[in-house]
Amino acid sequence: MAITDTAAFAHLSRQDIEALGYELDAIRSDIVESLGARDAAYIRRVIAFQRTLDVAARLVLTSTRSRGGWLLGTAALAFAKSVENMELGHNISHGQWDWMNDPEIHSNTWEWDMVGVSAQWKYSHNYRHHMFNNIVGVDDDLGFGVMRVTRDQPWKPEHLLQPLRNLLLAIIFEWGIALHGVHSERDRWAPDAGRITQARATLGRKIARQAIKDYLLFPALSLRRWRRTLAANATANLLRNLWAYVVIFCGHFPDGAEKFTADVLDEETRGEWYLRQILGTANFTAGPVLAFASGNLCYQIEHHLFPDLPSNRYAQMAVRVRAVCDKYDLPYTTGALVPQYLSVLRTIHRLALPDPDAPAGPPPR
Repeated sequence: MAITDTAAFAHLSRQDIEALGYELDAIRSDIVESLGARDAAYIRRVIAFQRTLDVAARLVLTSTRSRGGWLLGTAALAFAKSVENMELGHNISHGQWDWMNDPEIHSNTWEWDMVGVSAQWKYSHNYRHHMFNNIVGVDDDLGFGVMRVTRDQPWKPEHLLQPLRNLLLAIIFEWGIALHGVHSERDRWAPDAGRITQARATLGRKIARQAIKDYLLFPALSLRRWRRTLAANATANLLRNLWAYVVIFCGHFPDGAEKFTADVLDEETRGEWYLRQILGTANFTAGPVLAFASGNLCYQIEHHLFPDLPSNRYAQMAVRVRAVCDKYDLPYTTGALVPQYLSVLRTIHRLALPDPDAPAGPPPR
């Protein structure tokens, strides 16, 4: 069940939580003070790599006729799109590289290669999700409004369909993110109909640009091989969607990622906010390649503690964060990717059904 008092759940005194906050603030300060040329060079290398891989993949697709060439080009394109989506788009939009003061690598100017609008996503994700992580009824990312992921969410007959909803969301994940963002804009600006209409128009223009680029322009440039390119673009987008979905769900809904009631927000201190991020998120184990492919979101705990610090430092921070968790006897939820995802699937399928102790039939009058 959802946690109503993080201090009591963690068996920590107010003094312990304050000390926890100081130690995590110290980690943050050390990283901020050490940022410099090596970090800037890293993100520029990633951008160059991603763009080069994207071009190379498209050249392979248009210059070969074999099925092997198509598979190689499509796989490379899917990887390039995944890197752009997570290590670049997601992390840059978090402001992780704003300290460079580079107008081309800044959260206010970067627009990622997917149908969602970066500016809309920044409000729904950076603010509403990260600030209120896993709070039932407050965090819109808790099941993304289409799935029940905790027993604290009342069961409805429509939840019987959530295994199918889950599969559909995985396939069209970028569209789910896009709609999620514009719905947050609707809630943000209501009842200002003008701003809501503007947000919808902005999303419509972004969808049109993405559709033209992926499904008209690049296929047209391939001339007689347009079908080959069209299929490759659609497949690469699908693979990128599936991978992003797996990474995000493994960071938020596996066993060990706790949920909270809105009561925790009452006079929540910085230390309590840190504590909630630790309790409410989960990592998965990954080597350098898998970490890079996930945008370093295999370190979801560190990302939620320090969302605006560069992702290339998460592995370094993880050592110190885990030591702090051990010191205060706090869980540091992590595990292999496949078991983490299987625990997510188990939760989704189990909670599609009514709770065993739910009353049968309509409530008495």
